[in-house]
Amino acid sequence: MIKIEAIVREDKFEDVKEALNKIEVNGITVYQVMGCGKQKGHIELVRGTEVDITMLPKIKFEIVVSSEEWEEKTIKAIQEAAYTGSPGDGKIFCYDMRSVMRIRTKETGTAAIN
Repeated sequence: MIKIEAIVREDKFEDVKEALNKIEVNGITVYQVMGCGKQKGHIELVRGTEVDITMLPKIKFEIVVSSEEWEEKTIKAIQEAAYTGSPGDGKIFCYDMRSVMRIRTKETGTAAIN
């Protein structure tokens, strides 16, 4: 099992959600987060004053998939849906999962995420 975390632009939330739904990925957790990457934010004009915005609003998706095949399909769907070609498109992280349990039924492993 593999956990995929994707941090994307706020305005790409619906696109990524639809892309995951299209490939039938279920069990998605979504957070509103703040962060910055290489670009270190940007400068905005607020009421006539320049303000250095270093922490940008982002959306974080967490998904657990059962195999490397699903990992590849999920990453491809997220990358295509979140891509703009500009700095700040986001990142995708993948981790091996040791165990998973569905609390209600006590199912473990892939049965708990399917």
